[in-house]
Amino acid sequence: MNTRRHGLLHGRTALVTGAGGGIGRGIALRFAEEGAAVALHCRTSLRQARETAALVRESGGRAAVLTAELTDESACSRLVREAAEWGGRLDALVNNAAVQPVQALPGMPARAWREVVDTNLTAVFACTQEAARIMRDQDGGGSVTHIASIEAHRPAPGHAHYGASKAAVVAHARAAALEYGGSGIRVNTVSPGLVDREGLADDWPDGVARWRQAAPLRRLGRPQDIGDACVFLASPLASWITGQDLTVDGGVSARPGW
Repeated sequence: MNTRRHGLLHGRTALVTGAGGGIGRGIALRFAEEGAAVALHCRTSLRQARETAALVRESGGRAAVLTAELTDESACSRLVREAAEWGGRLDALVNNAAVQPVQALPGMPARAWREVVDTNLTAVFACTQEAARIMRDQDGGGSVTHIASIEAHRPAPGHAHYGASKAAVVAHARAAALEYGGSGIRVNTVSPGLVDREGLADDWPDGVARWRQAAPLRRLGRPQDIGDACVFLASPLASWITGQDLTVDGGVSARPGW
């Protein structure tokens, strides 16, 4: 674990959903590096979440691993309460957990659509609602960040359910920012582009090559890039920022579409 701490989140408690690996792990580690106590949620990747928690503890930080099935609204509420009870308060929630299956829209059964929407959108609604109940009753309010996607604005073939769920996540954040702002709760989204993972270049060599060519910064994203954005939005540096979508994609969205 990197020890490049600036203390931006010292004394705060954060919950990161889907923190077992990939982007979620990168977010959790960056929060810990900045001094936050981090509750790591996972559903099936328990071993990976425990490994991440061990990295945090080895560097002198506090971490807990919590499990929950986020398609169950009551489980979402229980997860958020457990994180707040463990940390003594809840200053930041990052709604990162998501699924991204590939299936063509023609012939897609409603069941497949609902599975994506329940995980990517309804769970965000339920976790945010419970977090807001906690944050509004504590000094300093809190910050909620949803992990959306550039596919909220630029759909990809086979991702109709995913892109629609992420577009709705962006809209939810803006609505939540409007309704929770009076309680000192800020709600924003981070929209990543293609983020690297182990084996991605082998699984999708053509796509990775095209992305590197298309991105003005000529590289894929790293989990810590998304973590940096989330740390910023949860920190005092963003105390007057709410209802915004921060795109983190190496500049791909800046390319002309014609």
